[in-house]
Amino acid sequence: MQQADTLERIYFALCAVLAIAGALGTVASPNPIRGAMSLLFTIIAVAGLYLQLHAPFLAAIQLIVYAGAVVVLFLFVIMLIGPAAVAPRDGRALVPRILAGLATSAVVVTTILVLSKKTFPRPPVLQHGFGSVEAIGEALFTDYLVPFEAISFLLMVAIVGAVAVARGKSTASPAPSDDDAVSGGEA
Repeated sequence: MQQADTLERIYFALCAVLAIAGALGTVASPNPIRGAMSLLFTIIAVAGLYLQLHAPFLAAIQLIVYAGAVVVLFLFVIMLIGPAAVAPRDGRALVPRILAGLATSAVVVTTILVLSKKTFPRPPVLQHGFGSVEAIGEALFTDYLVPFEAISFLLMVAIVGAVAVARGKSTASPAPSDDDAVSGGEA
């Protein structure tokens, strides 16, 4: 029992370190491709944490949706616009950046101070079937039905809006050419 507990702690520490290192690499990397790869490490580590929670369905969804689709989409976009495309340096946003850094530091320090004075009990034993497809489906369509429907409506509105914006840009009427001026604008 003691050896299994030690292995669980080592596995958790490995996944946590990988997730934190990947997250820091994502936001700190000046190269967008390396940032996307760091995001991939974070996603894999979070999937590992889901496995430790005995939620294999969530781990699989994490890998399929985020690692398999989102990171690949990011890489396609990066390759499409060019990996060297970087926003120009702008000194106007220096004050908000400094304020955001100070606020983030204050939150981190406060969190560390609160957590250092708190004792945490052992987490409760998970119910049988926790994280399974059946358990997630039951929770989604009973307790969380209204938020689920609200999110689906919000996504539908976002898709319709994106199509409307894209269609509005693509159907803009072209400027009249010199040939139209000569022929009087009629064909």
